Amino acid sequence: MIDKSIVNQTVTEKLTGTDYFLISTEVSQNNEIVVSIDSDSNVDLNFCAELNRSIEAVLDREKEDFELEVGSYGISKPFAVVRQYTKNIGKAVEMLSKKGLKIKGVLQEVCPDYFAIEIEKMVKMEGKKRKELQKEVLKFNYDEVKYTKLLI
Repeated sequence: MIDKSIVNQTVTEKLTGTDYFLISTEVSQNNEIVVSIDSDSNVDLNFCAELNRSIEAVLDREKEDFELEVGSYGISKPFAVVRQYTKNIGKAVEMLSKKGLKIKGVLQEVCPDYFAIEIEKMVKMEGKKRKELQKEVLKFNYDEVKYTKLLI
């Protein structure tokens, strides 16, 4: 079986000094390797092909046959690493907590332990007949969240 750490090391070295970052590496028992990357700007198909060649150069097909797929993580998938939260500050997101609370708002702040989403809600103000639109910032620890994804 292909050693996942060798693939990760090769990918990490290739991504160093770029705005690309590793999301995940999966190696199945059948030596099917799937590498997902993301970028602070956009993922270029030519860079994926270059990364694919770098990984193939390290692995020996004569020793073990493998299938290799390198690609973008995908804009519609939930965030998998903190850097994805950081790159999407100021954008509309949807978050589902482990308690079943679904929130849509604008990602405002990202820290190593938590992130904050600004939501808008209608609130009845004292002394007024009609509800008014109010903004509120809610903070969540990453371990409280099932998923957070970009609203398209």
